[in-house]
Amino acid sequence: MLQKIFGFDPKTMTVKKEVAAGITTFLTMAYILAVNPSILGDAGMDRGAVFTTTILSAIVGTAVMAIYAKLPFVLAPGMGLNAFFAYTIVLTMGYTWQFALTAVFLEGIIFILLTITGLRQKIVDSMPLILRRAISPGIGLFIAFIGLKNAGIVSASDATLVTLGNLHSPAVLLACFGILLTSVLLVRNVVGALLIGILATTIIGIPLGVTNFTGFLDTPPSISPILMKFEWSSILSVDMAICVITFLFIDMFDTIGTLIGVSNRAGMVDENGNIPRLGKAFMADAVGTTVGAMLGTSTVTTYVESASGVNVGGRSGLTSISSAVCFALALFFAPIFLAIPSEATAPALFLVGVMMMHDIRKVNFTDYANAIPCFVCISVMPLTYSISDGILLSLITYVAIRILAGRWKELNIGMCILAILFVLKYAFL
Repeated sequence: MLQKIFGFDPKTMTVKKEVAAGITTFLTMAYILAVNPSILGDAGMDRGAVFTTTILSAIVGTAVMAIYAKLPFVLAPGMGLNAFFAYTIVLTMGYTWQFALTAVFLEGIIFILLTITGLRQKIVDSMPLILRRAISPGIGLFIAFIGLKNAGIVSASDATLVTLGNLHSPAVLLACFGILLTSVLLVRNVVGALLIGILATTIIGIPLGVTNFTGFLDTPPSISPILMKFEWSSILSVDMAICVITFLFIDMFDTIGTLIGVSNRAGMVDENGNIPRLGKAFMADAVGTTVGAMLGTSTVTTYVESASGVNVGGRSGLTSISSAVCFALALFFAPIFLAIPSEATAPALFLVGVMMMHDIRKVNFTDYANAIPCFVCISVMPLTYSISDGILLSLITYVAIRILAGRWKELNIGMCILAILFVLKYAFL
């Protein structure tokens, strides 16, 4: 039965190891249960409802991955994508969170269609590989900056725009301690380092008056405030198209990188570089995103923390379904996760930013034709507080440099079409 449902091979796998791997993956990514409500709450969404929806969307996406794709990968609302949702679409562009949810829903539907038709690969190929590698570091800096800002470690300044926060403030000192503690746990390879760091910082914040704790167990908060809350009046706007395309690109490139990286680590890639059931893995991602938007959360994606479970020995869908069960149990601990202050989630945001810098080593900064567009992507995201501007401007720069330098043969029609669309966006909006 396990073999048929989850792809479990009794000759090379053990149930104990698969379940342990699933629990390990959950522990390494459970920080999202505190961080996602915090980020989407900044956009005006009900934090309790987002907590429940975060878990439900993770269960749905991960269950599809476990049963349909039979792979040991776990899904949940993605970091970076939730930041784009809250801080770019809502707080910078001025749209409602209902508008943003509509964009996520449309992206999920399009992702399903692209996966079914095979057009997904053509769209991915139209974005230069070198720029795809710059997106993750750019988002990493952006997420780290958000964490530092929310914790008060970085604050506003009339003279220099930003400056160091008040280091005499108990809240700021608590966040600094949390970063140091979580960093030490990561260096010592402690399982669940981010989650332990969040919980420890939260507990220490109680006597300092930073954490307002109300209990341990409770029934899951209702999702009715955010369930099926779409804004259909704006679906034909250019900004909606830009948001949907940005969600689509970030989700595709993040998922591709995660699946390839974790599969390589697991030894699941064949001699031709192919990943088994890759199309089904993408379908799980697309279904998770679509259902997640209906429930009321940002884009659901495959988590790179799945590598922690793979390192323990997880190789089948039994690993991912074990993580899904852990998420289900977490539903009843809402008071714990919702009491966590931004000073306690800041360490996770900062250190996730560190983890997302991994691909920067693949950028050759001595080749200026590639280095400059990549640097535009990486620097513009945090400095403009916008993920989409970083991606759009980097592609425009990439195409313009090659045309003006006489290297237009390095371009393909897809890059040029996207660059023209992005230029028109800035020219007329």
